[in-house]
Amino acid sequence: MHRSRFCLCPSGHEVASPRVVEAIHAGCIPVLVTDGYAPPFADVLRWESFSVSVPVADIPRLKEVLEGIPTAEVERLRDGVRLVKRHFTLRQPPERLDMFHMILHSVWLRRLNFRLGH
Repeated sequence: MHRSRFCLCPSGHEVASPRVVEAIHAGCIPVLVTDGYAPPFADVLRWESFSVSVPVADIPRLKEVLEGIPTAEVERLRDGVRLVKRHFTLRQPPERLDMFHMILHSVWLRRLNFRLGH
């Protein structure tokens, strides 16, 4: 994974999957293969700045799609992966903007949105 530019992260059958976090920690651009998948912290992070989304229907063309991404865009996405890695790291004790704080922030936002909707 450390030598790869892209790492496939299909959604699978579970809500949460370690694939995305593993890809980010390896410095690899996550390729989200799914339709209608809400990635972790989607309410906080701009996933398009560090990942690639590919519809399930495009899986047969996946190699073509990924090879079609310009080198400059690949480097921009890799820079984005490096920037968000801290948000996917759990520290003891918790540090500002680590995974612990991202989870709390997401819960707070969802609670706020739920309260505003009722």
